[in-house]
Amino acid sequence: MLDLRLYLLQRLSALILAPMVLGHIAVMIYAVQGGLTAGEILGRTQGSLFWALFYGNFVFVVAVHAAIGLRVVAHEWLGLRGRGLTALGWGAFWVLLVLGMNAVWAVSVP
Repeated sequence: MLDLRLYLLQRLSALILAPMVLGHIAVMIYAVQGGLTAGEILGRTQGSLFWALFYGNFVFVVAVHAAIGLRVVAHEWLGLRGRGLTALGWGAFWVLLVLGMNAVWAVSVP
């Protein structure tokens, strides 16, 4: 039953990620095409609640999606099971979440 829930959660996270990735790519292309410098980009993102929420949610959904995917790969390729598999999944989730949220914090707080 847990595997089915994780499967569905990963598919749901993919549905959420798809438009977010497209939005992120569109913003990056706009920034590069416009010739914005890193300082100018930071000037636009720092203090912006919208960008902090967008990228905060983006990081959370990526952490969920990637942790479940890593868990599946570890099970299929390494034969990992039980508590080790659970620990790997949760560990990956927390590492990705903390690192990602640190990055979001760094670029959104003035």
